[in-house]
Amino acid sequence: METNKPKSTITFKDSLKSWDTENYLDRFFYRPVGFKIAMLLSKTPIVPNTVTVISIFFGVGGCLLFYPDNLLINMVGFALLVMANILDCVDGQLSRITGIKSEIGRILDGFSGDLWFLTFYIVISLRLINFEGWGWWTFLIALLSGFSHFTQAGMIDHYKTLHLHFLKNGKNSEFENSKSIQAHSRSLTWKQPVAKIFFRLYYIYTLNQEFKTPQLRKYMESMDSRYPDGYPDNQVAAFRSRSLKLMPLLDFFTFNSRSMVMLVTLILNLEWLYFAVEILVFNPLLIIAIIKHEKMCKELNQ
Repeated sequence: METNKPKSTITFKDSLKSWDTENYLDRFFYRPVGFKIAMLLSKTPIVPNTVTVISIFFGVGGCLLFYPDNLLINMVGFALLVMANILDCVDGQLSRITGIKSEIGRILDGFSGDLWFLTFYIVISLRLINFEGWGWWTFLIALLSGFSHFTQAGMIDHYKTLHLHFLKNGKNSEFENSKSIQAHSRSLTWKQPVAKIFFRLYYIYTLNQEFKTPQLRKYMESMDSRYPDGYPDNQVAAFRSRSLKLMPLLDFFTFNSRSMVMLVTLILNLEWLYFAVEILVFNPLLIIAIIKHEKMCKELNQ
């Protein structure tokens, strides 16, 4: 497959989805390191999905090392988790550098992070039960925390992908609605079982996002109806200026913030702390983010 531009002219910013949607730690640590690795891998037969699968092993392996009540082992696990996130950056950057993309790649990329955190929730729950004497109900708290995480991550992905959609003037972006995903899912046969299952799950995932954002949905239907050949620059600028103001709030829900809470949880040996922050702090922040974004979309639609 052809690359978007010759490798010799690829710059760091070319490897990013957009500077707008990267937070501080990504811009100055994860993405620069990822870019160097991606450039090296671009000269090999390794494809982005392979990097994603490798990141799953690093992330899951790192979280498994959170189980022992031993800070040194826990820190080795945290280092592996950081490496997993670097590789998670590499797969997307490698895809943009080489032009190699697949339908399942973006979904698989999100799924990898879910596996890391699923492992983390199980491990921390077992620590609370086996070392702190908590009961079986610990798993109910972990389930609530995991559901909160799934909802938060889904909404932030929705908002950031929408921002990228506007930066591309509403054309050739990864932003999709449930109808297009459902149609694509139905077009797949069971001869492609993995893709069909993934797209069915993706359809449910997108329905959940749309249910929580009626004003966003109305705004997008209006924009697509008025500008079927692409959004004009003045409309893009109006959306971008408003959306950028919300980015600091959205960045609270990224891996970087969560990993810092993980680190504090491990250092202080307070296993319950992560669950408390995710449920009692991140959920109210998400409600605020949704209200602000819905208000923005309603005003822009007017």
